[in-house]
Amino acid sequence: MKKYNLLTKTMVAGLLAATALWSCSEDDPAALTLVSLTAEGIDLNGATTPSNVPTDAVIIAEFSTEVDPASAAGAISLLRDYDDTNVDLDIQVSGKTVTITPETSLTTGALYALNVTTGLKSTGNQPATNVSRNFNTEGTFAVPGAIAHWTFEDSPNDIFGTFNAAASGVVDITYAASRRAEAGKAASFNGTTSIIEIPNGDDLMNNGDWVVSFWVKPSSANSKESGHFVFGLSGSKGFQYEIFGNYMGAKLAASYAHTNTPPGTTSEDLWCDGEGNLGWQGWTFSKDFTGSGGLDEVIKDKWVHIVCMYNSTTRVGVMYINGEKVKEQDFDLWPNGDNKRFVTGLQYSGQSPNFTNDLAFGFICSRASTEFDAESWGNYASPTSNHFQGLLDDVIIYHKLLTPAEITLMYNSGKP
Repeated sequence: MKKYNLLTKTMVAGLLAATALWSCSEDDPAALTLVSLTAEGIDLNGATTPSNVPTDAVIIAEFSTEVDPASAAGAISLLRDYDDTNVDLDIQVSGKTVTITPETSLTTGALYALNVTTGLKSTGNQPATNVSRNFNTEGTFAVPGAIAHWTFEDSPNDIFGTFNAAASGVVDITYAASRRAEAGKAASFNGTTSIIEIPNGDDLMNNGDWVVSFWVKPSSANSKESGHFVFGLSGSKGFQYEIFGNYMGAKLAASYAHTNTPPGTTSEDLWCDGEGNLGWQGWTFSKDFTGSGGLDEVIKDKWVHIVCMYNSTTRVGVMYINGEKVKEQDFDLWPNGDNKRFVTGLQYSGQSPNFTNDLAFGFICSRASTEFDAESWGNYASPTSNHFQGLLDDVIIYHKLLTPAEITLMYNSGKP
């Protein structure tokens, strides 16, 4: 009897120990921890924040144990820092591997935070540890939502693939180092024959909000007393940007739609004179550069970031140079009955055969436009015309407004 009791007690103890071990293995499986995090081979899990992640990167997360696919969607997020926007993600789980693919291209030159929360579970129902990893995308910052963006990375084409130059529309263009390493390359114009022609440039205009942003470095290596036409779409019949020959002023000339009777178009210059004058019709702000040596000290032979914007709600045009507002004009300050009081947005008004709807980088209009041929400054065939000489980079056009903070970020991200 005594032996039986001892045997029974031994068996019970063994069963209890086995049960305890079995329970422990079921209730306390291996923890779910992040082992590695990469984007196109770039380590996102290291001690330093990478700054060269491609905008089309696929992110791969490897964990210590298998991940429950059902838990992934709400537990992994990608936040764009500058505007606190969560990026839409496609998340796929295969065993210990989680593949994270942004559903749209990431913004260039922007800071992102990839976040993993405890909502992510292993197949054994163990939560992940909260993890946040930052990275910067390659290039310099550009506000998302552009209609076209020319980066001039050994190519004259729009990176969105719509507004591209034909081979015959590119003449004497070379590519050189841009203002900083992150900006890559820029298009170089020789001041006599260089031109890039973009078909259907009138589609870049918008009868509503409109913005053009670009980086430019005009060169005075050869005298350009008559000025630089940085780009042009049939001159003021579309839009053009010009830097004056003495570098003491610059302007965007453009054609605007109006709803006055009868409806039509009118043209106006968004002109920065560098002297702070407010005596011109509609001018509400003009920065005075005379106390710091003049506008030429800012523009001549230097990389400059320029943004020109038209707000269709307020009917206000504004120009920024190097992140700072330098000019503002209000169309509502023109006299009653003037067409400019009825302006709604930009609209092409060029007529064939004298004008074509090609946007030209490096001149006021395309070679096929003949309207300005009789002018000393506007004949493409003349090397003494206002051909642009210098470097041009990151030309971006938007059909929406940018905030001052976005413009400042674009400048700070891209400045030399």
